[in-house]
Amino acid sequence: MKVALIIENSQAAKSSIVHEALTSVAEPLGHEVFHYGMYTAEDDAQLTYVMNGLLAGILLNSKAADFVITGCGTGMGSMLACNSMPGVFCGLVIDPTDAFLFSQINDGNCMSMPYAKGFGWAAELNLQDCYRKILENEGGAGYPKERAEIMRTNRGILKDLKAAACYDMLTVLKNVDQNLLRSAIAGERFAEYFYSNSQDEAISAYLRNL
Repeated sequence: MKVALIIENSQAAKSSIVHEALTSVAEPLGHEVFHYGMYTAEDDAQLTYVMNGLLAGILLNSKAADFVITGCGTGMGSMLACNSMPGVFCGLVIDPTDAFLFSQINDGNCMSMPYAKGFGWAAELNLQDCYRKILENEGGAGYPKERAEIMRTNRGILKDLKAAACYDMLTVLKNVDQNLLRSAIAGERFAEYFYSNSQDEAISAYLRNL
């Protein structure tokens, strides 16, 4: 699985902690991690939590990533921004139980975490445990198991509801503030990672033309 990591500007100083915690779990499980920034608080490309959502929408709808991990101070802002995008189902994950239940019940494709609130001593251990609960299990298996079928049905209904309520991603890209979009894809490794992994030529072509 291709896992994308996005860090917003208020928490960019913790980027290496988050990235190391993620790769230490993901890579032994056979997943590939792509860090789309931010990398330091001084990066030229400054990502806000709103841009996190826009980037998550681009990566998931183009299939450049299979799963997105992001966050902000509380995790709330990034979650809301991500869920405003078509095809993105983002859960707020604070502890390993959240991660396990979100994976098994909701089978989402994006998670947002708090990187300021409650981020204290041994925070990297909580990160590792949360990532492990997301990445080591097959999503959507259900919990409790006897409710797996109704959970699967509800996920399908929610997916259809979101598709009816949202524009497609290319339309979003055309309608969104173009300066905001340019800023969201201005990260130093965006082009390197995105264009080699994107499976949607229309989205890729539109972003190249920017």
